[in-house]
Amino acid sequence: MTLRFLENNRVKLNLLDLSNYEHLLGIAQEKDLLVYSPSDIFTPEKLRAYVKTAVDVYYNKTIMPFIIFDKEKEAYAGSTRFGLINWDTKVLHIGWTWLGHKFQGTGLNANMKYLMLQDVFETLGFEKVEFRIDERNIKSRTAVEKIGATLEGVLRKDTLMKDGYRRNTCCDGILKEEWPQIRATIFKIF
Repeated sequence: MTLRFLENNRVKLNLLDLSNYEHLLGIAQEKDLLVYSPSDIFTPEKLRAYVKTAVDVYYNKTIMPFIIFDKEKEAYAGSTRFGLINWDTKVLHIGWTWLGHKFQGTGLNANMKYLMLQDVFETLGFEKVEFRIDERNIKSRTAVEKIGATLEGVLRKDTLMKDGYRRNTCCDGILKEEWPQIRATIFKIF
C-alpha cells in the first residue's frame, strides 16, 4: 500500500496525516457532526488523537485515512477512510466518513464514494466493500443504499457509543461482481 490520492473533477482525497489534519479543525467542532459515531473529534486535541491513531494503523496496512477536498467549493470538507482492510480475503470497509454540514447533500459524497469504490474494485482488486452504519442514522443508511449497497444484516448492540448507549449496526455490502452494474446505472454520470 503506497501513499496515494484519488481525484475527479469534484473531489480530491489525499492521505490524512498529522501534516494536514488542521484543515479540519473548524469542521470537527460543528454541532451534531458525529451524533451516530463512537468517535470524539470535537476539540483540537481529540481530533489530533483521532488522526494519530489512524496514521499509526495505516502503517499496519489495515487503514487508509483520507482528507476530503471539495474542488467545487475550494475547501476541505471532512474525512473518510478505507478501514478493516483484509488483504488476504480482499474485503474492506468504507466508513468513518464525516462531512461538514455545508458539504452534505451537495453530491460530494457520491463523487467520493464513486472514486473509492472504483479504486477498491478496479485498482486494488478487492472482492467486497462493507459499510457499517448506526441503525438510527437513516440519512447515511439511505445514502449507502442509494449507491447500490445491499443490507446484509444488523449486528445488535455491538458498538459502545460515547454516551454509554449500545447501538445496533447495519451491515451493508457491495460485491465485486455487482460493481459493473452499479457503475453503469447509479454512477452513470461519472
